[in-house]
Amino acid sequence: MDMQDAAERADAMLDATIKSVVPEIVWVHGTTTAGSCDVSRRRTVMTVISAERRGSFLGVVERSWKASGYKITAAHSSKERPRIYAVSPDGFGISLVFGHKGQAFFEVATPCVTESDVAEPASKPNGPAYPLGQIPTPNVRSDFWSATTPAPAPSA
Repeated sequence: MDMQDAAERADAMLDATIKSVVPEIVWVHGTTTAGSCDVSRRRTVMTVISAERRGSFLGVVERSWKASGYKITAAHSSKERPRIYAVSPDGFGISLVFGHKGQAFFEVATPCVTESDVAEPASKPNGPAYPLGQIPTPNVRSDFWSATTPAPAPSA
């Protein structure tokens, strides 16, 4: 596997994770970084996820990752800045971290692979295409994810 293959695998992991979130969230690409033998792909969530719904959001993502065979390696519960980290069976690290103003960030870091050029991600974001470095804080309201009440318990 070379760095381009690894980047495509990282994109597929991010696509699957974001697709697992219902109701849908709005996201944009973050910066891609390439080291001497690894790649990191990032996605920034533009949907406002209220402090009251962050635990539910993390739960949806955690269940998706476990269903994909990922092992949860660390989690930090915090009302303001919760985060969770996992690793795929093939050694790709994936994380969900909440930052400033509750903005959610997904990242996949690849294992060391054969050096190669890396193209920009092929998947199209469902949010505006902001210039890198100019992505604003979350600005898309969701009736569900932005609500300031705890998420309702799932019905049996």
